[in-house]
Amino acid sequence: MHFHDCFVRGCDGSVLIAGSDTERSAGPNRNLRGYEVIDAAKAKLEAVCPGVVSCADILALAARDSVVLSGGLSWQVPTGRRDGRVSIGTEAFTLPGPNDTVAVQNKKFSDKGLNTQDLVILAGGHTIGTAACQSFSDRLYSPNGTDPSIDPSFVPFLRQICPQNQPTKRVALDTGSQFRFDTSYFANLKRRHGILRSDQVLWTDASTRPFVIKYLATGLFNQEFAKSMIKMGNIGVKTDADGEIRTKCSAVN
Repeated sequence: MHFHDCFVRGCDGSVLIAGSDTERSAGPNRNLRGYEVIDAAKAKLEAVCPGVVSCADILALAARDSVVLSGGLSWQVPTGRRDGRVSIGTEAFTLPGPNDTVAVQNKKFSDKGLNTQDLVILAGGHTIGTAACQSFSDRLYSPNGTDPSIDPSFVPFLRQICPQNQPTKRVALDTGSQFRFDTSYFANLKRRHGILRSDQVLWTDASTRPFVIKYLATGLFNQEFAKSMIKMGNIGVKTDADGEIRTKCSAVN
């Protein structure tokens, strides 16, 4: 959720704003979960320190804590972000998508001041979580056959979880290790078990494959993930009069 927030209008909590035409209700964000966790944290903070901690900061801190609770390393999260007052649904379609090539992903990351290494590292966050079957079903049921980049022995497993015409069912993004923050995601890319096309191309593309190999062969992933998260968390930060401290994360003041 922190990623989806930062890539649209910067890290300003705009993805949390409810409404029929906000980022939250837009297609790319409809499968986001955990809003109630952010709301609960905000309510407790407001009860003790009203008007001090922004929803944008809560998102950044929650992202860090979810990694730690899943077995990853902690890092110091810079705070002081203020919340945005604008959230436009159509802007969410600029987010990196499940079928993006490496070239397209690189362009979207570069536009935010992030590089190819950041791209691979942050994609590694898919070591935890799930994806809706509709986000990759074309790889299994295309009229032209299955996506050749998928290991053929993996296809029956995916089809069992994601039968045709059941788009809302969900599958782990990191098969066998979906609740553990580790390098299994990269191992699955090497095995051609990447779930999203945008993930699997990180192994097949010559510009990103060396990074996948690097994080498989070394113990640097946790450390460098923290650095890229801090870097991402600085995208488009609002301060002072540029933003506000929302009383409720789902609505502007």
